[in-house]
Amino acid sequence: VQLIESGGGSVQAGASLTLSCVASGSIFGNLAMGWFRQAPGKEREFVAAVDWTGHNPRYAEFVKGRFTISKASIESAVYLQMNALNSEDTGVYYCTADLGSHGTQASAYAYWGRGTQVTVSS
Repeated sequence: VQLIESGGGSVQAGASLTLSCVASGSIFGNLAMGWFRQAPGKEREFVAAVDWTGHNPRYAEFVKGRFTISKASIESAVYLQMNALNSEDTGVYYCTADLGSHGTQASAYAYWGRGTQVTVSS
């Protein structure tokens, strides 16, 4: 399974971005999908995830009310709408997927994209 992210970029604080991730390859089953991020000098952290139906979203506390994850059950694609971005949101955003449940730990996911850079300047 290959995951390809897109939609990153450089924006001013307060702006919005939408990240997209499409899964391809030999997918036998339904994928739970999510996003993690890694800021310079910091560990990778959970951002959001959704089950294979696109329901039951989970969010990190620091993005609740600002970010929205979405996925259609018939699609192997996931989106992350990010609003009210601030400088602390800067980092590489990684798409992730698994045939299991949509956990909040990186170890719960078998498949990872290469990441897309998001830079927010204040």
